[in-house]
Amino acid sequence: MDDGARAWAAPVAGGPLSASLALPGSKSLTNRELVLSALADAPSTLRAPLHSRDTALMIEALRSLGTGIEELPGDNPFGPDLLITPAELTGSVSIDCGLAGTVMRFIPPVAALALGPVTFDGDEAARGRPMRATIDSLRALGVDVTDDGRGALPFSLYGTGEVAGGRVEIDASASSQFVSALLLAGSRFRDGLELVHTGSALPSLAHIEMTVEVLAARGVTVDSPRPGVWIVPPGPIAGREVAIEPDLSNAGPFLAAALVAGGSVTVTGWPERTSQVGDEFASILQRMGGTVERTATGLRVTGTGVVHGIELADASELAPTVAAIAAFGDRETVLTGIAHLRGHETDRLAALATELNALGGDVTETDDGLVIRPAPLHGGLWHAYADHRIATAGAVVGLAVPGVEVDDIASTGKTLPQFPQLWAALLGGSRNGGDPIGLGSV
Repeated sequence: MDDGARAWAAPVAGGPLSASLALPGSKSLTNRELVLSALADAPSTLRAPLHSRDTALMIEALRSLGTGIEELPGDNPFGPDLLITPAELTGSVSIDCGLAGTVMRFIPPVAALALGPVTFDGDEAARGRPMRATIDSLRALGVDVTDDGRGALPFSLYGTGEVAGGRVEIDASASSQFVSALLLAGSRFRDGLELVHTGSALPSLAHIEMTVEVLAARGVTVDSPRPGVWIVPPGPIAGREVAIEPDLSNAGPFLAAALVAGGSVTVTGWPERTSQVGDEFASILQRMGGTVERTATGLRVTGTGVVHGIELADASELAPTVAAIAAFGDRETVLTGIAHLRGHETDRLAALATELNALGGDVTETDDGLVIRPAPLHGGLWHAYADHRIATAGAVVGLAVPGVEVDDIASTGKTLPQFPQLWAALLGGSRNGGDPIGLGSV
């Protein structure tokens, strides 16, 4: 079947929006809490976790290593709560990482605590994602790893049931996940962990701060005596009940719709305090011309259809949404400090420049970002590159540009399987007041 035959026609906004939406849980928090629950000294319950391809891969990986994970009955429209029962970790398994960076990076240190061989592989595109820091750090910890010199998937390790731990130096400049992976498992190492980053500037520091916070909530104190150094003492990880926050990065395209189409969009359940990088949308969208209010129910963004260009550093995973909004700006937008996005599900900088330019845009790649200048856009096929963030960026562009078709909207299943239904509800079933839009209203 050709691309056009299976493409998703991005709906155009017929006028200003007036919508309130509930969104499922954070992928970053769900997968961190799943790992910690598997390593804990008692069972844990995750309330309102995300159910998506990335989290399903994490659940299957942990189950294959011996962890008990049970779905609990309930009425959450986005999926059941989870009961996680830790158990002795065992190897002699193969782990499918799909395209999930959290699985391919968080699970190997866990698997090193198991007894026996564990093999890691994933989608074809996953074999191009940076993994050398994971492989090198495991070897530095004394773990036997075989990768035939690739520094990438596929690779295998042989766990002995224990990791000595101690001081490890890594270059994590390609992804903060390399740091988070070791911090999550560090307290289970015999001698704990002293982790030293030796490379250039670390990307996505907010994700490392999130890791430190979820560890602290389970009784594990991470000391950082200076930037780029983390010390984790050996000790237990507590089981606990955790309510997972809505995914604020996934909220970005919905809030962006208010700027591009005009009108008002509220995402309910927005936390008053959070470690999620998506919380930065509040300040970013205000700088780009929106009015942002924290209400009794959530975060509301109101726009007039006028978008301001901005300069923004280290937008991290928010950059695709920001780039899509910026295509309608009144002046150029300059995004910097995001070179690491070249190593995500796809080269996101190249993908965004290619797709926006193909629709008439004026986008230039730089060494570490993008320059997006105002230009009239036209319809056409938008390629997602199997990347959920690129797919949703195409949907944002399609709000104001008739004829945009996304070739693989199903790629949003990586972190938000309900995206097409929620997007349709945003435009066709939006309403102000009453219950928020959710799966029951589409």
